[in-house]
Amino acid sequence: MAAQEMDNSTTWGKELWDQFDNIATHTQKGIDFIERFGGFIRDRSAIEVEYALKLRRLVKNYQPKKSKEDEENEFSSLIAFKNVLKEVADLAGQREVVAENLQNQVLQGILLLAKNLREERKKALNQGATLTQSLHTQIGTLDRAKRSYEKAFREAEKAIESYHKADADFHLSRADVEKQRVNMNIRNSQSEDAKSEYANQLQITNKQQQQHYQIALPEVFNRLQELDEKRTRGMKEFIKRSADVEYEVSPIIAHCLEGIVKAADSINEKDDSMIVIEKYQSGFQPPGDIPFEDLSKPDPDAANNSQTHNSSTGLNHMTGKGTTKDKLKKRVGIFGIFTGNKEDFSDLPPTQRRKKLTAKVQELQQKVAQEQAASDGLMKMKGVYEANSMLGDPRTVEEQLNESVNRLDRLRHELLRYQKLLEQANNQSFIQHSPQSNRVIQNGQRSSRHSNGSSNHENSHEDNGEDHPDDAGSLSSSASPESGLGTSHTSLPGSGQGSTNEQPMNEEFYEADTPLGTCRALYPFDATSEGSIPMSEGEELQVIEVDQGDGWTRVRRFSSKGWEEGFVPTSYIECTLYA
Repeated sequence: MAAQEMDNSTTWGKELWDQFDNIATHTQKGIDFIERFGGFIRDRSAIEVEYALKLRRLVKNYQPKKSKEDEENEFSSLIAFKNVLKEVADLAGQREVVAENLQNQVLQGILLLAKNLREERKKALNQGATLTQSLHTQIGTLDRAKRSYEKAFREAEKAIESYHKADADFHLSRADVEKQRVNMNIRNSQSEDAKSEYANQLQITNKQQQQHYQIALPEVFNRLQELDEKRTRGMKEFIKRSADVEYEVSPIIAHCLEGIVKAADSINEKDDSMIVIEKYQSGFQPPGDIPFEDLSKPDPDAANNSQTHNSSTGLNHMTGKGTTKDKLKKRVGIFGIFTGNKEDFSDLPPTQRRKKLTAKVQELQQKVAQEQAASDGLMKMKGVYEANSMLGDPRTVEEQLNESVNRLDRLRHELLRYQKLLEQANNQSFIQHSPQSNRVIQNGQRSSRHSNGSSNHENSHEDNGEDHPDDAGSLSSSASPESGLGTSHTSLPGSGQGSTNEQPMNEEFYEADTPLGTCRALYPFDATSEGSIPMSEGEELQVIEVDQGDGWTRVRRFSSKGWEEGFVPTSYIECTLYA
């Protein structure tokens, strides 16, 4: 109660009764201040919008590119990063919510409050100015009445003095004395009237001044005080409201941050390592030990190699120009020739082929199930139409049913074909040596297959009855993206639309390709990929370019069609290079 009474006693109207101008200045500064706070909220909202925009641009710029292969085998780190981007996008959305609420709930309220305060202040100041002007007018009237009274009083005193002098002067006539007396009475009467008017104006002025400083002007000041307190209270509410805007989105922001942490916890390095294995595993076995070649022992194949060298030299003489190895054309098409995309996935390594075939079988099984469900639905609809012709014409459904049955038959036939391919791939034994297992030894030295151990391998190969063409197909599959090939989009000169073995090469092209040596086919090879060349077991060919580390050697031969050039698996040949 005491505090309330003290609050009521300490008001602007009582304490600041003579500070009209200062109060007017203070209230104007207060309104300017809250408008400045509104500018702060507006600029902050713009920053929030800009921040959200930059966050969204950041998410867009770092969004991983979609690919079918990545979708099948996504690393946990990539999935986690995508989830992080989603959470950051949600954070951007929350910043936009903050900006919108600041504009709608805080800034608009500030602008409206400032407008109302400015209008109320203007009315209060106008009323205070009117009251002050009225009081000043009354005080001016009192001053004039006072000056009139002072003038009349001096004139009355002078008239009295003149009368007394005339009455004491015996030289003046009675009429002159009477005249002075009448003048004295008039002046006294005027003085009394002026005195009465002055007293009356003084009473009016005092009453108005009391009313002005105790009631009228304090009411104006109190209104200005309420206006200023309203501004201050509004400032408090708007600051709290701006904080509430943040509080409202903080649970969602916290949820986004929890999602980021959860995404980080979902990363599993072991699972990612297994995905790398599944993605790039070829199914080939590592190469075995390279046998020792004892050059001191006589080699029964030396004569054949000598003859081969002479025949190759003759072939080299037939080509005309003999360029050096430095001028040998660089292989430009090896990384593009074997880029296969066959329906049976025979251009892929064994493991990748089985993986693709399994995915294809699952896809076809799903399509068959969907088409079977659609066909069953059409059968039911046809039965309903046949039972009640009012519902529809069965012939319209019959045509759709026939199309569905035909599609179902095609899908089942394709599914059966891929199931057989998958079964064959699962039953097929792995190649024991990868295409890189047989390296050519430079300076005329023979490869590992030409050693004594190679003959044993050949015998064991024949005894086991392995299917070399299938192996060749597996070898050619190393040109798939998983094996590191197929990254170039160029092809060998003269390859055209078909394979090299279907179109003889231009002899002018060979004039610039000096043979590096000769090779003999250890196994038959069927060209199953574009850019490869077939060969039969024991066939002699010229080596145009040695293995570049991809498991393929570029060779050429002369046939009835002319010169043919292409690539063969390095592990299928033994090479003798010129010194």
